[in-house]
Amino acid sequence: MSRSFPNLDEYINSVRLEFEDKLGQFVEIPTISMEPERRPDIERGGDLAVDFLKSVGVEAEKAPTAGYPCVIGHLIRDKNYPTVTVYNHLDVQPANPEEWESKKPFTFFNKDGRYEGRGTTDDKGPALTALYAVRYAVENQIPLNFRFLWELEEEIGSPNFDLFLKNRKEEFNTNSVVVSDTIWINRQKPAVPYGLRGLLTFTLNLETGSKDVHSGLVGGAARNPIGELSKIIAECYDASTGEVKIPGFYDDAVAVTEEQLQSFLAAGFDVDRFIKVYGFNSIRFSSAADVLKAIMSRPTFEVHGITGGYSGIGVKTIVPHQAQAKISTRLVPNMDGKKTFELIKDFIEKRNPDIKVNFLSAAPPYLGHFDGPFADAAREAMQFAFGETPAFTREGGTIGACVSMQKYLNAPLIFLGLSLPEHGYHEPNENYDWQQASGGIKMFVKYFDKISKLK
Repeated sequence: MSRSFPNLDEYINSVRLEFEDKLGQFVEIPTISMEPERRPDIERGGDLAVDFLKSVGVEAEKAPTAGYPCVIGHLIRDKNYPTVTVYNHLDVQPANPEEWESKKPFTFFNKDGRYEGRGTTDDKGPALTALYAVRYAVENQIPLNFRFLWELEEEIGSPNFDLFLKNRKEEFNTNSVVVSDTIWINRQKPAVPYGLRGLLTFTLNLETGSKDVHSGLVGGAARNPIGELSKIIAECYDASTGEVKIPGFYDDAVAVTEEQLQSFLAAGFDVDRFIKVYGFNSIRFSSAADVLKAIMSRPTFEVHGITGGYSGIGVKTIVPHQAQAKISTRLVPNMDGKKTFELIKDFIEKRNPDIKVNFLSAAPPYLGHFDGPFADAAREAMQFAFGETPAFTREGGTIGACVSMQKYLNAPLIFLGLSLPEHGYHEPNENYDWQQASGGIKMFVKYFDKISKLK
């Protein structure tokens, strides 16, 4: 029988103003890991995070890595208690002010419990939500120890997290890990992901001359690198279906089972709403099952940008001398990034040996379980807080740190995210809201209570 939670609702209401103040402080430090000139802001963000952890009794430090620091904390109350590690990231995506309604992405706006600003939902708001649940758990004697891993390089693929955790894994002896950096499919139906796609990024570079030249003088005879890159990309995949045409690309991919697909569908996915939320005119598929398979369990080939030539106003009739395409693939369980890269590289270079295929980064996919005692605790916690039994899904994105934690901590990972599609992950006008934050505090408290009984 679960212990009662005295005055939990009163506690949640009492911390709202403090929560909003701390979230505002977090958001107004532009911890953009993608921009090297933001290093002082990253350091300031880490210092503030240490202060927030210390304010609830956590022994915290800003620990150096080969890149940006990692904020770590320990709250070991009794060596006989189970221990849970709380992972979040505090770095954020860049933001173009011209794309935001406020024109101020790093100014915190509280619009009657709707919190706008870069990082509110990804991932500073959920991090603070978990922290306030930890505070309640400690004040109300839930028998659990807590560790914190708050990363500052997640948005650039966690390049130094693996070595950092490997070198300090003895400090993170833990019974489980909880991650709150995932998204529900809709507000009415909670979701607990148990898998993430991996990510491979690379560029295609082609140089056919030493300068841009007038097409009236050379057009028809000169090679056009943008055209040639476009041709090879079209040979790699079918843009109308997303199907990759490179032989062997799907050989190692593990297909989704019917049971898993039905669990995805139980999350309440609606195709029309998906189109509206993400601002599409149309998408490749009309059925919910096909869309969910595509975004949760199928590998991808995506073109993120092609540069080269003239991009100003009007048409400047030159033939460009060089071009670059920026490409990624999302990897599903059993796919290896380096192996997939070599497959793609070999395919392209055999067809156009002048194209240079340059590896940038790879993060492996993650796959956990949606059964067992920790999954049961997650299911009960979501039901307790939000009044709905969650669906167990997978996510199409990547959290590189999860594979490292799975490897070195030897403990189950549970994803208790709180973000919604309309919160705008990586998008203009990113936001979070008190409804999710207050429910999230309640959810984490229930989850901590349940896992405190697991030995």
